[in-house]
Amino acid sequence: MRGFHFSNFQPDDLPKGGFEELLKLFTQLLNYTAGDAGETLSWMNELDKQYKFTNNDYGMGDFIEDLKDKGYLKENPANGDMSITAKTEQTIRKSALEEIFGKLKKAGKGNHNSNISGIGEEKNADRREYTFGDSLDQIDMTASIHNAQINHGIGNFTLTERDLEVEEKDYKTLTSTVLMIDISHSMILYGEDRITPAKKVAMALAELIKTRYPKDTLDIVVFGNDAWPITVKDLPYLQVGPYHTNTFAGLELAADLLRRRKTHNKQIFMITDGKPTCLKENGRYYKNSMGLDRKVINKTLNMAAQCKRLNIPITTFMIAQDPYLQQFVREFTQINGGRAFYSSLTGLGEYIFEDYIKNRRKTVR
Repeated sequence: MRGFHFSNFQPDDLPKGGFEELLKLFTQLLNYTAGDAGETLSWMNELDKQYKFTNNDYGMGDFIEDLKDKGYLKENPANGDMSITAKTEQTIRKSALEEIFGKLKKAGKGNHNSNISGIGEEKNADRREYTFGDSLDQIDMTASIHNAQINHGIGNFTLTERDLEVEEKDYKTLTSTVLMIDISHSMILYGEDRITPAKKVAMALAELIKTRYPKDTLDIVVFGNDAWPITVKDLPYLQVGPYHTNTFAGLELAADLLRRRKTHNKQIFMITDGKPTCLKENGRYYKNSMGLDRKVINKTLNMAAQCKRLNIPITTFMIAQDPYLQQFVREFTQINGGRAFYSSLTGLGEYIFEDYIKNRRKTVR
């Protein structure tokens, strides 16, 4: 008999019980509750009632006590409120990194490789003859001996300067990045949560830089009516506000932060889902959320051009599908000479990580 048989959906990734499994769920839910431990535990209690992932041997009370004993949770003795610790914040970042980075194809070794060859730090596939001034550690002795045997014969071994073969090496570049996150009200409009994936990507990127590229720098800027820097420690608690979108202020602050960095390679990653709708002039806000206001747009485009003059490319990650908004992003990208990705929420992390790791830009001299 042909047809479809419907049954109740049973999620495959529910915890099977035990501290480690419940900790994974706990850290995931903290992303959605903006780091509110009490609300997260309430959600877990409700989920446990429905899906029964605890048992008689290990219940939610045991899990909460273990969180305290292992340093993931602290309780305010005055009112009994619970909050997460620095250890939990780091666990959230590591979890985000594993979730996003694990989906990527295996990248090459080393740090950010530039497309400049010479006396660098990492070998590449290029080979050439020895020239005066090359260092000894650049000489590929195996290939050089092989050349000598071919050129002079095995019976009378002679190694000359012409037989020497040199391995080119790539320079490793240091990169200063500013990650801009839109926290305007539209990031949670229309029943779609866009802020949680954005801050999860920011936490993962911060952990990646800290562990794999410790000499790189990452600044994080959030922008609504105004723009201000936040620390990695602030990310789990980041929430959308009743703001418009002052993209100009975000770019201005990001460029100012990058001016202070002494690295040659500088870049801005901007995560946004909407159009610029706000400026601040003489202490007052100029707002227009009805459409692409020419006054707001022109000032934002001028800022994109200024970043280009400062050799700061902007990569925009657009998480909205409106054609007229995408047209603005195309114009913005063309003026800056940067790039734009029109990404879904699920693919946002992979896009950003691939773009960051590949780092194809030349080192500015």
